Amino acid sequence: MTIAGSLSNALSGLAAQARAAELVSSNVANANTRGYARRELELTSTYMGGSASAGVSVAGVRREVDISVVQDRRLADAALGHDSTIAGFHAELEAMIGSPGEAGSLSGRIATFEAALIDAGARPDSEARLAAVLEAATALAGKIATASDKVQAMRMEADAAIDGQVRQLNDGLTQVQTLNYEIREAVARGHDPSALQDLRQQTIDAISAIVPMRQVDRDHGMVALYTTGGAIVLDGRAADIGFARAGVIVPEMTQAGGALSGLTINGMAIRSAGDRSPIQGGSLSALFGVRDELAVSAQARLDAVARDLVERFQDGGLDATRGAGDAGLFTDAGAAFAAADEAGLSARLSVNAAVDPARGGALWRLRDGLGAAAPGDVGDARLLQALSGALTAERVPASGGFLGAARSASGLAAELLSVTGAARLAAEARQSQSAAQQDSLTVMELEGGVDTDHELQKLMLIEQAYAANAKVLATVGDMIDTLMGL
Repeated sequence: MTIAGSLSNALSGLAAQARAAELVSSNVANANTRGYARRELELTSTYMGGSASAGVSVAGVRREVDISVVQDRRLADAALGHDSTIAGFHAELEAMIGSPGEAGSLSGRIATFEAALIDAGARPDSEARLAAVLEAATALAGKIATASDKVQAMRMEADAAIDGQVRQLNDGLTQVQTLNYEIREAVARGHDPSALQDLRQQTIDAISAIVPMRQVDRDHGMVALYTTGGAIVLDGRAADIGFARAGVIVPEMTQAGGALSGLTINGMAIRSAGDRSPIQGGSLSALFGVRDELAVSAQARLDAVARDLVERFQDGGLDATRGAGDAGLFTDAGAAFAAADEAGLSARLSVNAAVDPARGGALWRLRDGLGAAAPGDVGDARLLQALSGALTAERVPASGGFLGAARSASGLAAELLSVTGAARLAAEARQSQSAAQQDSLTVMELEGGVDTDHELQKLMLIEQAYAANAKVLATVGDMIDTLMGL
């Protein structure tokens, strides 16, 4: 080997080891960076003049990433986002209804109302006890109305969250499209695109929790993205996801009825929730499920409870002083209830103004009848006892999807809580399973990442190789100096 060849080998070796040390430094520095893939240097031998070695050259930098594990972890992120959203809704709904032992719960309000009727029946002449009946009835109606308002508030929160996630999804897809073009350009110029690929992976990770996606490699380092439901959201150009946020939501408003916006992809309407939705499985589909299915069902059950309460006291044989078609103790915004107007009844539920002194009524009508023109016998407890009996009588709910068994008012409230609690437990079980799977896949992904011990061992080898090449340079220099001195 000539002196020139030795110099070339040593110099190229120094350059390669300097680049290798730079990569080790980058790996160690980013050991805890989410989305960073470990770098490995690709080296190749260089020849000149046939088989004469001219040292080593850097062929490129390889990102070490197990894309199958990354894709499975992304799907787990989406499943966890979906199940957490559903579990959060059911937990909030159950807390709103309240457990029987909690102050202000639905069951507690009914129990208080029942106790007030019994106390008033024992002393029908007591205005204080009649006032307690009015207060308990008002609190019960207010509890149901407040619960309905909360359900609609949760629908509005879901609608607003949908709008925010659609914006995030569009921004993320646009950013991935831009990074695709930049990576293609870097590859064409022979530059290392690893940093851009890391950023692209982080961007896809962020939006894949919203909609579960599969990544497909394309030429020149580019990628395409497809939802697991089959929709193309990025292949060359990013798709445009469309959604229109509602200003206000009331019980009668539904997507099926055209009052609420669905989702579009490039202007084409798609199914927004359910097993056949192209976006199924992520937090976005869960929000649509809350707004258009779960909250609607919860509202229907609340309306059924309100209807049951109204009809118990609107029975024609309960109060002889009421005229045909007149409202009972509980009303639909002051009027008699009609079955065709059940939607949103819980939000309109109120106590009859005829028994409320603050609205021109009189407490004695609780004792003498809603249609009585003047006070009757202060010792007559028959109507109060009939009202108490109506509350505790067992009857089959006319709506709401409850099982067909007859129940008292308190029994129906307990059934409502039971249905809600069972849904919460099932949702939390799915959430726990999704969290465990996501944790497991995250660990698997991290295990394929940067091992700092291994990197430091590599650094020691790099140091030795660098020293060896430097020694060759020093030796060649000494030889040249000796030759020049002859």
